[in-house]
Amino acid sequence: MSYFRHHIFFCLNERPAGESSCARQGAQEAFEHCKARVKAEGLSGAGGVRVNKAGCLDRCAGGPVAVVYPEGTWYTYVDREDIDEIVESHLKNGRPVERLMLPPDVGR
Repeated sequence: MSYFRHHIFFCLNERPAGESSCARQGAQEAFEHCKARVKAEGLSGAGGVRVNKAGCLDRCAGGPVAVVYPEGTWYTYVDREDIDEIVESHLKNGRPVERLMLPPDVGR
């Protein structure tokens, strides 16, 4: 058994001026909101959920992006409500949110 049930990594990478990047699309705020929601839901800590920062996850075209492991489920999101849905459905109840999944062919 793994120490955490789920890890969610948020790309917080910022590219040079003029290039699209997750940092320019609200990724830091989404990361902070997710971390707060996970804690408020009592999901953090051993056996629960770990919310992590990441550098470039190399899927910029779908940004902002986050990925949940161990499943390897990639998400794109727009606002706090999307993050809330990922926390409630996937991280809390184990049901991935299909409408927010990043298509497998979206890369950099």
